[in-house]
Amino acid sequence: MVTATTEGVKISVEATYQKEFSNPSLHHYVFTYKVTIKNCNPFTIQLLRRKWEIHDAAETVKLVEGEGVVGQQPVLEPGNVHTYLSGCTIRSGMGKMMGEFYVEKLNDGKLLTVTIPEFQLIANIFNN
Repeated sequence: MVTATTEGVKISVEATYQKEFSNPSLHHYVFTYKVTIKNCNPFTIQLLRRKWEIHDAAETVKLVEGEGVVGQQPVLEPGNVHTYLSGCTIRSGMGKMMGEFYVEKLNDGKLLTVTIPEFQLIANIFNN
């Protein structure tokens, strides 16, 4: 698990290779990742958007941007946590992801950019 705190928002991410859904002979590797967002600020925030960079050892970088996370734009009171599970596919057994969340301070409307720390996507095809 990797963790980073930016603008008082703590992001933790843990990735897992999904062997049962992958097919290495067809260059199809599936990963899930669990993201935990904790608001360590004394004010309420709302997650509005996300931007991911997916790096694959076999391809160029893929950018994924959009509103919220898995269809939600969670509001986090001070000390609250939001956790979600998502996934991605890559063509090789090795890659990495990183990105940013864009959140709004609900008390004054200020927009904050929160770093999603870099994490590895490694297919452990022998032991998983």
